[in-house]
Amino acid sequence: MEKATLGGGCFWCLEAVFREMVGVTSVQSGYAGGHVANPTYEEVCGKRTGHAEVVQITFDPGQVSFADLLKVFFATHDPTTKDRQGADIGPQYRSIILPHDTHQAATANSVMAEITAAGLWPRPIVTEIVPLTVFWPAEPEHDNYFARNPWSGYCQAVIAPKLAKFRKSFASSLKPQGGN
Repeated sequence: MEKATLGGGCFWCLEAVFREMVGVTSVQSGYAGGHVANPTYEEVCGKRTGHAEVVQITFDPGQVSFADLLKVFFATHDPTTKDRQGADIGPQYRSIILPHDTHQAATANSVMAEITAAGLWPRPIVTEIVPLTVFWPAEPEHDNYFARNPWSGYCQAVIAPKLAKFRKSFASSLKPQGGN
């Protein structure tokens, strides 16, 4: 098994998408890229810790590659807005890839160049690529948020459309039963 750490706005969105992807065995919401030890959700939302909301994905590279995870990542959030995803504004919502090693860093740069060259986004990609130093798991109430709160306003307005886009664009990458 390998791990990938990605931030693309609210961690609830990425968690919902990657939970349904073949080869992904677990997805943990958390915080990374900051300078405060063991931050809380309130501290991160206060915009003074430097952390981004991220997910740490455990995946089987025999079933899905890191590059494939990144292609889903770039397709299911807007990597062209600095410190923002839709109405969620602040550095905690930045687009960020936190490679675990030099191979992941090289792959991240390669996939980002490929996405840029393909012209999939009308504006330049601003996704940061910063080596992972430490991942802090989020509080338990953030785990599997969408599955536990599918009818909340935020889930319906923000997460459900991203999940629908993933399901349509990456149908061959869906787990048979839709997630874990």
